[in-house]
Amino acid sequence: MSSVLNDKHFHDEEAAFAWVESRVWGNNPICPHCGGLERISKMRGKSTRLGTYKCYQCRKPFTVKVGTVFEASHVPMHIWLQAMFLLSSSKKGISSNQLHRTLGVTLKTAWFMAHRIREAMRSVGFEPMGGAGNVVEADETYFGDKEIVTKRTRRGKSAHSSKRSIVALVERGGKARTFHVDRADKVTVTKIVSQNIAKESRLHTDESRLYSDAKHFVAKHESIVHTQGEYVRGDVTTNTVEGYFSIFKRGMKGIYQHCSEKHLHRYLSEYDFRYNNRIKLGVDDEARTDAAVRGIVGKRLTYQTANRGA
Repeated sequence: MSSVLNDKHFHDEEAAFAWVESRVWGNNPICPHCGGLERISKMRGKSTRLGTYKCYQCRKPFTVKVGTVFEASHVPMHIWLQAMFLLSSSKKGISSNQLHRTLGVTLKTAWFMAHRIREAMRSVGFEPMGGAGNVVEADETYFGDKEIVTKRTRRGKSAHSSKRSIVALVERGGKARTFHVDRADKVTVTKIVSQNIAKESRLHTDESRLYSDAKHFVAKHESIVHTQGEYVRGDVTTNTVEGYFSIFKRGMKGIYQHCSEKHLHRYLSEYDFRYNNRIKLGVDDEARTDAAVRGIVGKRLTYQTANRGA
């Protein structure tokens, strides 16, 4: 890890801009205002900010930060890249307090940077998971208490009715996709399965009745019975998705300790991202950071929006 952090773009601002530009634009700058590719030149005046270009089609200046999670940030670009590397390479996450101490920024800035990076890690557009012969495991878990408990929730019979509900789909040997839902009921779970898993897939779950209608949306639904001490039957198991939840909960309890419910979806994006870009899929820490940087475009996040949890 240390040898990678010695790379020039983590310490030199001009190199940092060039590194980000190559991943966002490729070989040629693109105007974020009009989408123009021609008649763009780099501004080199003594008072010009580093990395500024001017588009002579719409006549507006811009940097690679415009239209990204970096927009309007006064944090140096090389510090942003250090933060992205640390968040991408830490298996269970890294707290805002640790970022604050390591990067030398204020705690408030570190908190906001972390949320912007999680936004960059968020997947946009979903292809169906699984496929012919592939296994997708599904399970639900409950993490933390709901901050607003409705009368309907209090009257509910489930022991989990006042807990935050998370549904996860994990393709065996592949990627994960998680959902923070208001209630993990049969309607919600069936909708998630039908919209996210390819119909040719095999679905593995536990004996929960939440998945009883899933058989209509996949090639085959197989379950194991935990209440009878069964955890593996042939290749039928939910060990993979349970392993994902184990990493998530250890990180949330040990690193972050507290998470507001309105921000839970962003933390799920973070854990999904690292799982989907893990070593076993051929992605190392440097490549994972590269993937996070490529996800910055079109995801502007203001401080007010972050606080609202939108």
